[in-house]
Amino acid sequence: MSDDFAEQVAGVAALAEPVRRDLYRYVVAQADPVSRDQAGEGVGVPRHTAKFHLDKLVEEGLLDTEFRRLGDRTGPGAGRPTKLYRRSAREVSVTVPERRYDLAGELLASAVEESAREGTPVLGSLHRVAAALGARLGDQARAAAGPRPGRDRLVGATCDVLASHGYEPRATGRTVTLANCPFHALARDHTELVCDMNLALVSAVARNGADARLSARLEPADGRCCVVLDVH
Repeated sequence: MSDDFAEQVAGVAALAEPVRRDLYRYVVAQADPVSRDQAGEGVGVPRHTAKFHLDKLVEEGLLDTEFRRLGDRTGPGAGRPTKLYRRSAREVSVTVPERRYDLAGELLASAVEESAREGTPVLGSLHRVAAALGARLGDQARAAAGPRPGRDRLVGATCDVLASHGYEPRATGRTVTLANCPFHALARDHTELVCDMNLALVSAVARNGADARLSARLEPADGRCCVVLDVH
C-alpha cells in the first residue's frame, strides 16, 4: 500500500466516527472559521467533546487551525486569541481498487497543451507525455534496484513502482499481469484511447526500469489492465 493511499484511508477513517463526521460537516458548512464552542453548540455536544474530535480532524489533515481574537476589543485587555477551525485544502478520495483519474487528467491536459503549442495530433502528444512520465517512473525503479542489480531485482523494483500507481502487478512465471487498471471507468468508455496511453506509459516504465528484462504488450481481458508484461 502506498503512503499516499494509506494517508487517504486514514483521513476517511477519521470521518467514520459519527460525532467527528458531524463536526467536520458543520465546520466546512460555515463561511468563516469556527471555535470549539461554536462547533460544539452547532452539533449539540459538550465543548470538551468538540475539542477532542476537532483536534483529531486536525491531526488527520482534514481541518486547519488559526488563532484570532473574537469581538472588537484589541490590546492587552482583549483576552487571549481563540483557536478556530476551518477546512483544510487537503483532498480526500479513496476507491478500492485504486483509481488514478487525477493522473489520467494530468496526462490528457498535458497532451492537449502540447498539441496546441506544437500543432501536433493530440493522440501523438498523449503517447509522448505518457511515455515521458513512464520513463521518469522507470528511472525511479532503476535507482531503487541499487547498484548492479540482477533481473529479479530490476523486475521487482519496476513492479513496485507500478504498484504504487495502482496497477497491482501479479507475476506468474515469465508473465506479469496488471490486475487493476487505474483508469478503469475511462478505459471502459474510451477503450482504445486509454489502452494506448497505458501501453505507452507502462512500456516506458519497463524499458527504463528493467532494461531489456521486461517488455509490454497489449492483451486486453476483463477484470484487469489491458497491458501485460513479459519477463526476458
